[in-house]
Amino acid sequence: MAKTRVKAVSYAKYGYLFSLPFIVAYLIFSLYPTLYTAVIGFTDLKGVARNFKFLAEPFKNFSIILNNVTFQNSLVNTFEIWIMNFIPQIALSLLLTAWFTSRARRIRCQGAFKVLFYLPNIITSATVAILFATMFGYPIGPINDILVSTGMIEAPFNFLTSPIAAKLVVAFIQFWKWYGYTTIVLISGALGINPELFESAEIDGARPSQIFFRITLPCMRTILVFTLITSLIGGLNMFDIPKLYIMDGGPADATKTASVFIYTQAFKGAYLYNRAAAASMIMFVIIAICSAVVFFIMRDKHEVQQKRDERRAKRIHSKRLEGLAE
Repeated sequence: MAKTRVKAVSYAKYGYLFSLPFIVAYLIFSLYPTLYTAVIGFTDLKGVARNFKFLAEPFKNFSIILNNVTFQNSLVNTFEIWIMNFIPQIALSLLLTAWFTSRARRIRCQGAFKVLFYLPNIITSATVAILFATMFGYPIGPINDILVSTGMIEAPFNFLTSPIAAKLVVAFIQFWKWYGYTTIVLISGALGINPELFESAEIDGARPSQIFFRITLPCMRTILVFTLITSLIGGLNMFDIPKLYIMDGGPADATKTASVFIYTQAFKGAYLYNRAAAASMIMFVIIAICSAVVFFIMRDKHEVQQKRDERRAKRIHSKRLEGLAE
């Protein structure tokens, strides 16, 4: 009796079909604008003119931007605001992660806490910026009313005209919006660790602090790298809060970040699209370098050494085989 052959069905084409909309959207709305921005950085494109030509000095726009004092100050502001919000953000997120994942403490209603922590992240940046601008209003505002009524200050303080106060408020807003997201990511990473490691440590008499610093944190290296890189990229591209809290990064450009500087170059005054594109590419290079440095610092040194030993052993083995063949 002849056996009937069952034709194998390949589902690979369906995977390509389902991913096609994303690929098309990425090519049109992400890759093309990025390449176009890189190109016009070497041109004289300004205003609404569609015709442009490449400059005789290709890197002239980049040189002008790098020597621009306002851009240099905006770059410093960007790093300062990011550091001021990221350090307390990661510290609080690690503390909350240790609290929620502790095996000694069974925290109830964890889902409700996580929702409350993540809630600021789903509020639009424009709404948050306007809200905080109202809260820190002068001379009438909730914060000033509280400070005056409690006797902490004698007269209302103008937070909107103080460069230091404005920078601290913007950093706090960034911290308040993103600490919940960072906490959820770190908790997810901690919950993915093998429970047997914690059980073995508890049997050996390890304290909760020892378990967290010697087991939890080392096993979360990949998640920490992801958190640091995404925060770095988001922080260096900070735009909405500095732009809307005090219009255009005031006062005295204290909250003008690199993204706000790029916006003002492109869409205000002479509409210098070429210089805005050059500044964008400079920021791209800076972010890429910073990301590479983070990856290098956070690399697993034991894994790197193990791979080196394996390559060395393979070379020695191949040399021995060549010697035997001769």
